[in-house]
Amino acid sequence: MAAVENRLLLKHADEDYYSPGIDSYLEYGGYETFKKALTLKPEFIREEVKESNLRGRGGAGFSCGVKWSLVDRKSTKPIYLICNCDESEPGTFKDRQLVHKDPHQLIEGMIISAFANDVEQAFIYIREEMPLGAKILEKAIGEAREKNFVGENILGSGYSCDIIVHRGAGAYICGEETGLIESLEGKRPYPRIKPPFFPAVLGLYNCPTIVNNVETLCNVVHIVKMGADEYAKIGRPGNTGTRIWCVSGMVQKPGYYEIEPMSMRELLYDLCGGPLPGRTFKGCVPGGGSMKILRADESYRTKRGREFTFDEILVDFDGIQAAGSMSGSSGMMILDDSVDITEALANITAFYAHESCGQCTPCREGSLWAKKITARMCTGGAREEDVDLLYDMTGNIGGRTVCPMGYSTTWPVQSYIDKFRHEVEANATANTCGMKSFDERLIEK
Repeated sequence: MAAVENRLLLKHADEDYYSPGIDSYLEYGGYETFKKALTLKPEFIREEVKESNLRGRGGAGFSCGVKWSLVDRKSTKPIYLICNCDESEPGTFKDRQLVHKDPHQLIEGMIISAFANDVEQAFIYIREEMPLGAKILEKAIGEAREKNFVGENILGSGYSCDIIVHRGAGAYICGEETGLIESLEGKRPYPRIKPPFFPAVLGLYNCPTIVNNVETLCNVVHIVKMGADEYAKIGRPGNTGTRIWCVSGMVQKPGYYEIEPMSMRELLYDLCGGPLPGRTFKGCVPGGGSMKILRADESYRTKRGREFTFDEILVDFDGIQAAGSMSGSSGMMILDDSVDITEALANITAFYAHESCGQCTPCREGSLWAKKITARMCTGGAREEDVDLLYDMTGNIGGRTVCPMGYSTTWPVQSYIDKFRHEVEANATANTCGMKSFDERLIEK
């Protein structure tokens, strides 16, 4: 039997009968869960989210309930909630679908989360490249405010909370929560040093702060609606609920798919239609551009020694980690046998060199160095020792920077070389790739 989607968050989003306005949302039960939440104690909701085993859908996969539990509630300072709608990871486009097609689901998730965490002011940080999404959210918040789901004395409960949409300037580094907080405060988005600046203790305006992404907050609605036990039955232990995967690249039906854990073959063949005619899969970047690449013709091994193929990789947090990569932001990019690995790597390194915030020397200088080396591998002038130089140099970036972006430069480079060293070395010495430089392509555009 062919695999199918299980649309929980996107149940109505792509249907002709449904619109992003509040009338459609109310017609299909919208804000009823929030009304239920107002009858519950905030600590009960926090415990339900924790018991559901919901993991953050933004990148690291950290437990949402545990993150909430770390908030300094003894502080006399206000607690803030921030929705991370920056979605800057290459290959990721799921959050914008929720924003564009069902914005009130996000607002309901935010207002429930705010109530559960004693938050009276919440923010949606959205990147500048999503101008339509920002307008949709502004309109939706206005509609919710008119119905008294947002604002003062919500539904006569005595609880008040407002939501502000803040548009960022479009920097990759703002996907990192402390960089986002700096930007939200109107400063250059340099990530903060942790410790002491853990957002749960010293976040926005040096107050306790919760940062969750769009998909995570939308899931809160369904946890409160069905209860933690029922929600936890979806998926598998440690990987509960559905997850939206963005599949792009060399498949017949690219797009976004909301699924429970399934095999890579089921996702890429049953849902995405398989490779393009006459081609075969070469590799997969499973969780956005910064994740380690996986070969399609390679066998993998679990910690207990069980071997499994690329087709058998389970598409969830733990399944992809068992194969040696991470699910990240669930932006899955598929490469087939027509792709030149060195060119793909050069494209990735050019992106991260461009997006480094420049705060840390290893990342600032190393990402630019990686871009220069991979560019000359494709455009001429590479040396035989460049592959080893590139590998060794990037090994001195990850783990030596304030934020994890150092790994964004390190992981792609080292994994591409580990998995496709022969091809990279051949291009480095032959200079047959013929790729134009990143800057040249920008000029042409």
